[in-house]
Amino acid sequence: MYFKDIIGQDNAVQMLRSAVAEGRIPHAQLICGPEGTGKLAVAIAYARYLCCSHRNGEDACGECPSCKKFDKLVHPDLHFAFPIYKKDSNKTPRSDDFIDKWRQAALENPYMNLNQWMDHIGTENQQGLIYASQSEEIIRKLTLKSSEGGYKVMIIWMAEKMNTECSNKLLKMIEEPPAQTVFLLAAENPDLLLPTIQSRVQRLTLRPIEESIISEALIGRYGLTEADARQIAHASAGNWLQAVETIHLGNRTKEYIELFMTLMRRSYARDLKGMRQWADTVAGMGREPQKNFLIYCQRMIRESFICNFHRPEINYMNTDETNFTSRFAPFVNEKNIFGIMEELSEAQRHIEQNVNAKMVFFDLALKMIMLLKQ
Repeated sequence: MYFKDIIGQDNAVQMLRSAVAEGRIPHAQLICGPEGTGKLAVAIAYARYLCCSHRNGEDACGECPSCKKFDKLVHPDLHFAFPIYKKDSNKTPRSDDFIDKWRQAALENPYMNLNQWMDHIGTENQQGLIYASQSEEIIRKLTLKSSEGGYKVMIIWMAEKMNTECSNKLLKMIEEPPAQTVFLLAAENPDLLLPTIQSRVQRLTLRPIEESIISEALIGRYGLTEADARQIAHASAGNWLQAVETIHLGNRTKEYIELFMTLMRRSYARDLKGMRQWADTVAGMGREPQKNFLIYCQRMIRESFICNFHRPEINYMNTDETNFTSRFAPFVNEKNIFGIMEELSEAQRHIEQNVNAKMVFFDLALKMIMLLKQ
């Protein structure tokens, strides 16, 4: 990943270039922004730029030994921490247990989200976390001398997933790291970080990507027609990952669409047997997919409500979603939208608290019966 490969974050990239050129490189930066804006991509490209021995004013050279190692993310002074799950209850969990899979996933898709990563490492019902033991590993690595005499870079992806103990142990290291050591924290929900962490980092916020830039990238990278690229870019709402998933309409996206439609249809029909089957199906998914499905449902409810205003330019849906919503939208109105959103949010909180998933989703389906009749 180079600066030139990053989609639509020219202002952020230029700020990073200028910081290097002027010799005012922050020792700890928080790269934050919504899903699909390129936080990990920016962090990796910036790390490459810092470590490159022949960088120019625009980008890393791509030819030096450092760049060659970055091509495989095996540079000895590049370190990663990311959410994982406990494979073995008797073993201390560390990100390096999954480093080979991480490198593969990050090289294939530096715009990936947490759900895709957890699917990649084969988690079941466990949620991804950065455990306290990871802080000890980070401190150990960064107190060693640089292998190649340049910068040491620690990228903490989805930094908001650090548990409290891990965050507290890193406070001093983040505030006073060894010379030529840079922390890059990538986060979608930076406010979930401890205030003491937030106060020790310089924030760089990535904005949703402009539709025209996504459209142009889709045409150039995937050979889409201009009309198709514009439609997908609009539906993506500034999320490059969403745009790419719309093209491929992966199994997970299709599954979410089908599950949402099934929930609403069976709840409206008061099909208790069908609702029970639906709840069992969703309960069979892992915790992270369940949470992401509930977030998806909340988005679809918002889109359905907005659809009633007949302003397609402010709706952000793909073709399958639009086809369903055109018929479903009248059932979402000012009388029930707040109730529906609250029930979905409550179900999400219960899943995060590891409440029995079958109970959570069947209860949700039952509540939808009354809400959809309003």
